[in-house]
Amino acid sequence: MMWGDGMGGGMGWMWLFWLLLIVGTTVLVVVLVTLLTGSRGGGSRQGGPLPPPTGAGPRRAREILEERYARGEISTEEFRERLRTLEEGDR
Repeated sequence: MMWGDGMGGGMGWMWLFWLLLIVGTTVLVVVLVTLLTGSRGGGSRQGGPLPPPTGAGPRRAREILEERYARGEISTEEFRERLRTLEEGDR
């Protein structure tokens, strides 16, 4: 039995087509953005995050500590304590 002009049977499946089109487009956009930005979920790579170059970690930590002290973010007492901690970590 036909309804109306005979096109009613195919229209019932059109919602599925549009739903799949929207979902597919969304997945494609997410994949492209992930690939273009190089984001891998915050360090969830198999190898883990890369370590800093040898010797650069403690040196950079000391620079940051000196910058914070110069800006007045930490007291002299706290600066000396943290500096001592950094120097103990180098050994």
